[in-house]
Parts: sequence; C-alpha cells; structure tokens
Amino acid sequence: MTHIESHPLGSFCWIELATNNQAAAKSFYGSLFGWQPADMPIGPGDFYTIFRLEGRDAAAAYTLRAEQQAQQIPPHWVPYILVDNVDATVARARELEGTLCYGPVDVFDAGRMAYLQDPTGAIFVIWQAGRNKGTGIAHVDGTMCWGDLSTPNPQRASAFYSGLFGWQISAGTKDPERDYLHIRNGEHSIAGIPPVSDRKPGTPPHWLMYFNASNCDAVVEKAKSLGATVLLPPVSMQNVGRFAVLADPQGAVFALFQHEAAPAK
Repeated sequence: MTHIESHPLGSFCWIELATNNQAAAKSFYGSLFGWQPADMPIGPGDFYTIFRLEGRDAAAAYTLRAEQQAQQIPPHWVPYILVDNVDATVARARELEGTLCYGPVDVFDAGRMAYLQDPTGAIFVIWQAGRNKGTGIAHVDGTMCWGDLSTPNPQRASAFYSGLFGWQISAGTKDPERDYLHIRNGEHSIAGIPPVSDRKPGTPPHWLMYFNASNCDAVVEKAKSLGATVLLPPVSMQNVGRFAVLADPQGAVFALFQHEAAPAK
C-alpha cells in the first residue's frame, strides 16, 4: 500500500529539510523526485513548503532561521519520530541524558513538537500528532524509507533510543567497531547504526535519512545534473539492495535506497 493514514508510535513519521535557499530546494527536489511543492504561509514573507506525491504529503522544507544561520548550522534533513505525549517524552529523554534543544511547542492545530539531541550528539524531532498525522505516502520513489544513525558511541546511543522509544537494537556480533546494528520498532525494521569504523573522523553525529529509488544509479545521475554532489557512489549490498549518499546543491545530505528485486519464481 502506498497511501498511509497513520504511523505507529516510535516510527519515523515526517521528514523536514532546513535549507538556506528554499526556492532552489523546491526546484531541485521537485525535479529529482517529482515532488509538488505547496507553500503554507507562517509569517510575513515566510512560508513552510509541503512536498507532495500523488497528492499526499511526502516531506517538507523551511528556510533556516536567523538564529540558526548565526550559529552556522548548515542545511540538513531531520527526521520526526511519533510519540503519544511530547512533554512526557522530553522528560524521559532528559532522564536518559538527552538534551532539549527547542520546545515543546504547539504547531497550530497540526500537533506538538520538540527538538532533542541524543547523548552522543545527533538531533531529531519528536511529534505528537494533532491534525497532521505525518507523511501520507510510502513505498514509492521519493518517499522516506530508512534512517542510519551516525554516532561515535553506538552502545550509549542504543541505550538512549531503546529507553526512549522501546526500539529493539540488535547486532550479529558484540563488536560495535565492526557491526551494523539493526533497529526495530515493534515488528518493523526502520533504521540502523553503522559501524564506528565507517565514520569519517570529525563527522558530527547525525541521522542520515534514505529515500526510495527504484533505479539508484539513474537518480544519482539526475541529481548530479541538477547540481548535487555524490558523497558515496551507488554500491550494492548482497540480499539487501543498492544505495548512494548525496548532498543537494545547498549541502543537505541524504541517501537513496533501491530495494533488491525479489527473485523470479
């Protein structure tokens, strides 16, 4: 099913781009994924862009605030995770040594949100749904499908997210230097934590979010023609699929994922 009406608690329910050039971002992602932008006024000369596919919300974008730009925060994608009570989740995050960066705050009648930072440094948003239940489409090109947590301390991060959302985080071995940790929310695999050895020195902890691409190589080539930078060329993982990592023309990093085709019967 591509159209969805709601998300399970503890799952990624929204994805948002903070950029320094909203018009350019609309052009780039519209061309790359076929997203249709819908601008929602949120202040004098300011608007929030909802990206839609098949008439359903797929992602969003806004211009970095003056205070964010003053802190030299670069353009970036950030995931939202669904909770039933933002305030209680903030309190629990603090107990688990997380940091409240912003909020909690009501977003009109759409819902309630807060920006959090995990104990290793990665930023994410928690969302308590009101009128806005989250993205309304999945499993087609241009929709969010996975997240990777880049962290220098997988064990500490695992304890935090398991304690906060009830995620089950497991690995094939007990060596965080070499193993990819798999994250499950209930019955669903939703994310992972790559090995510490894969991290480039000096890279800030962050969530890298993936979008579906039925032809990863073709989308990478199109992204390049639109001004994107290829950070990791398409690479295949046996029995998993093919993926690549890109930075859009403003520098926001995202990934593509092509599911491995099921064998013919």
